[in-house]
Amino acid sequence: MTYILQVLIHTPAHSNLHGPLSYTSELPLPMGSIVKVPLGKREVLGVVHEKAQDLKTPGRKDSEIKYKDIISHVAGLDPLQADWLDLVQFTASYYQRSLGEVAIAALPTQLKALTGEQIQKRLKKWQSTHAGPKNQASPLVEGRGPAASPTPSPEQEKAFQLIQNNDGPFLLFGSTGSGKTEVYLKCIEALLSKEPQAQVLIMVPEINLTPQLENRILQRFQSSVGERAIAIMHSELTPAQRLNAWLAAHQGQARIVLGTRMSIFTSLPNLKLIIVDEEHDPSYKQQEGARYSARDLAVYRAAQSKAKVILGSATPSLESWYHSLDQLPVASMEQTPTPKRARYLRIEMPSRIGHASLPQLQRVDMNFQPKYTMFSPPLLKAIRQRIENSQQVLILLNRRGYSPVLYCSGCGWKSQCNQCSAFKVFHKADRTLRCHHCGDTQKVPKKCPVCSNQDITMLGMGTERIEETLLEALSDLSNAKSERIQIMRIDADSTKTKGSLQAQLDRVHSGEVEVLIGTQMIAKGHDFRRVTLVAALEVDGALYSNDFRSTERLFALLMQAAGRSGRDVHFNSSQDCELWVQTFNPKHPVFEFLKNHDYAGFANHQLLERQLANMPPFCSQALIKAESRSQENAQKFLLEIKALADSILHAMVKSGQLPTLEHILVFSPIPMNMRKIANLERAQLLIESQSRKYLQSFLLELKLSMQLKSRDFTSVHRWVIDIDPHTL
Repeated sequence: MTYILQVLIHTPAHSNLHGPLSYTSELPLPMGSIVKVPLGKREVLGVVHEKAQDLKTPGRKDSEIKYKDIISHVAGLDPLQADWLDLVQFTASYYQRSLGEVAIAALPTQLKALTGEQIQKRLKKWQSTHAGPKNQASPLVEGRGPAASPTPSPEQEKAFQLIQNNDGPFLLFGSTGSGKTEVYLKCIEALLSKEPQAQVLIMVPEINLTPQLENRILQRFQSSVGERAIAIMHSELTPAQRLNAWLAAHQGQARIVLGTRMSIFTSLPNLKLIIVDEEHDPSYKQQEGARYSARDLAVYRAAQSKAKVILGSATPSLESWYHSLDQLPVASMEQTPTPKRARYLRIEMPSRIGHASLPQLQRVDMNFQPKYTMFSPPLLKAIRQRIENSQQVLILLNRRGYSPVLYCSGCGWKSQCNQCSAFKVFHKADRTLRCHHCGDTQKVPKKCPVCSNQDITMLGMGTERIEETLLEALSDLSNAKSERIQIMRIDADSTKTKGSLQAQLDRVHSGEVEVLIGTQMIAKGHDFRRVTLVAALEVDGALYSNDFRSTERLFALLMQAAGRSGRDVHFNSSQDCELWVQTFNPKHPVFEFLKNHDYAGFANHQLLERQLANMPPFCSQALIKAESRSQENAQKFLLEIKALADSILHAMVKSGQLPTLEHILVFSPIPMNMRKIANLERAQLLIESQSRKYLQSFLLELKLSMQLKSRDFTSVHRWVIDIDPHTL
């Protein structure tokens, strides 16, 4: 008997092949089966999308069509479940991508690269090393529960009980050091004890945060569920490691899956709890391919799977904060708040564990400091005091390299990248100029390439320069062992080799390092017990950016950085725990809210501004981005799209699909902030709507027309639709 199968495969984003393709099979493979199918001359991975149908069913009009046969299917591997297929369907629909693209991208690369026979061998090998019944999670070892957990604080216990007794979604709003991680672990412990088949997904925003949380999970649960029941998922795993982790999750062996944003698509047949740590972090937004938000998909997937979801942060995103409000903020006490329905249950944990105090804010007005000062005298004095007291200092500068620009005082030449609208950064360690966008690298010129002037100066500072300056300024200091103090720099340049980041963090935790210098990668999530002073340098750029989210990101970064200070009561006292900020704008509202650790006040202030400007979360947005060799061609294409959009809007209003033209606004195209990368000019067109439903319907119509229109613009290399963009 011959059956017809509808198979999802990865087709080009702008092709006419948007849905599943039809193939024949001698077996009635169930939905979710993983198969290998022919596509042209290639053999590609596919997922069966619908129930198999008998090709010889009476009345079928396609019974005489010659379909291609599937090549093979992965026998012994359980089909992907319906809720996983539904998640893929929703993601493709909402983010305007092809169904096959999302489905196949969510699977391990080895499933795509290996032949059917090779996959079979890998599966048998995996099953032989993971003994146990299929689809059964590792049971709790009889008589051995999780490792002893610390006694929870009253706030932790209250948060735990609220999560146990309600359905959620939950926004766990706890200050840095309040013990949110312990609440996560306590919820996991209760779930695994209650439901022997349950699985938990924990997401972190960046790879460098996984080892710390992995260690805590292993310490807590390894004795009860076994090390193999804990799977790690992130992009730095080898293909074989990722496949093994995916198989453990898919076959139900892994009880706890810890990963970055990509883990949201992990096949988890018994998913009961999703935890999104540091939910505010922009890293949860994918910037290539299907530009999805893993945080938002976590909320959707939890509702779809009847699982609970916890979004945790000391500085929640404004979208999550808005969803946790039961009334809109007002500008004055005389105004009456407008009630609204809270979608999330907000649980607050304002106190630090062990009664440790939150850091005090010290602002240095750089208008009264000598020009080009890197470290003001008061800050340098404070750093010395901490080192003399055997405490650690963290210096935050969100710019790597030695100097962001080289400048010729004779003719005005700057180290501009020829391929990007950005400057090449001077890296002193290897004497190179390096573009951080396209990667183009060159040796530092000995003289100006334009006027041959040898007096080339440096503008601005990066982490390399800060490290060098501090080494010189603190050269007279020694540690408790009468040795020269250790200053360590952690950024993308110093952590290139595998394992280097963890080795450096281990040295910090052991107390070998007195001063830690780094970018935002060290400002969040890390538990530095000896740090009592955090200093943030050059933060003013974000205060007046044309990106409306920049102030929100700056406040979150400074709050998170401040949270690395004073986490251990032993090193924490009212005069020791401090956040220093060097700024030319000390009276900016951001610093006033930061001084009082008043995130709620800051968030409500920002929401008022967003409401007046009709910006998210009070509207929905989409960006259409185009790339071409010339800005003129990119904008010309988008102007055609705008004309197309206007005609579609009129047609939708005329047909009754849209009440009025004002329900969707289509703006004129403009260059992107970073208008050129890797020799491609970039432009964007913004679309806004008060209704997410109307915006989605409109974009679906527009995308189909754009795919036809783009054939006339061969000069446009690529165009994409970005739903809920994080940067404008």
